[in-house]
Amino acid sequence: MDEFDIETLAEPELSDPVLVEGLPGVGHVGKLVAEHLLEELDGEPVRRVYSEHFPPQVDIDEGRAKLASAELHAVEADGRDLLVLTGDHQAQDAAGHYRLTDRFLDIAAEFDVERVFALGGVPTGELIDEYDVIGAATGDESIEELEAAGVEFREGEPAGGIVGVSGLLLGLAERRDLPAACLMGETSGYLVDPKSARAVLEILEDIVGFEVDFDSLEERADEMEEVVQKIQQMEGGQAATDDDLRYIG
Repeated sequence: MDEFDIETLAEPELSDPVLVEGLPGVGHVGKLVAEHLLEELDGEPVRRVYSEHFPPQVDIDEGRAKLASAELHAVEADGRDLLVLTGDHQAQDAAGHYRLTDRFLDIAAEFDVERVFALGGVPTGELIDEYDVIGAATGDESIEELEAAGVEFREGEPAGGIVGVSGLLLGLAERRDLPAACLMGETSGYLVDPKSARAVLEILEDIVGFEVDFDSLEERADEMEEVVQKIQQMEGGQAATDDDLRYIG
């Protein structure tokens, strides 16, 4: 296999699309949002990206093996169309992150994407009740728009910056003069976090201009709440600590 093998699955006509990235990261926040969008808005797969930069493995679904990959799906939304990037893996090395992100942006350019939203979670290191969304963007206009929608821009956060595809989408998109922003939901960092995903999705819904049902996310949140309660009971109400938590999107 070559460094990249990009499979064309469909060629839909999209109207003023935005790229929405939701790959695995802290709390699986971005991935949860992407999966929810595809479930609720009937996304159509348009590209599948294979690469030697992904882990050397196959994913198994009900016994069926599938080579590690990322997929981009076209979604026709009420406000403007979406190109949703998701998958089960990120690159294993720094060069791979750069090269994969460049390929994702090349595909976005094929569909005339006008704006990029990277999604993820930022760890608090503790269980929380209120879920704020922290932002980063490539331009002052985007910052003002996101602030008006309730996104917080905090000095020095996330600590250590944004690494992985989410961070590079901003950096490499800026070099292409493509507006980009990252929406990061606060999360403990210990568990898959549907509540944080909902907080991020509500902001995205407001900014992009579409409507989506939240029932299935609420159900997952209730399930995770039961898990949290059991953990608190087992540990006397104290969550474990991890000095090495940081955002990787």
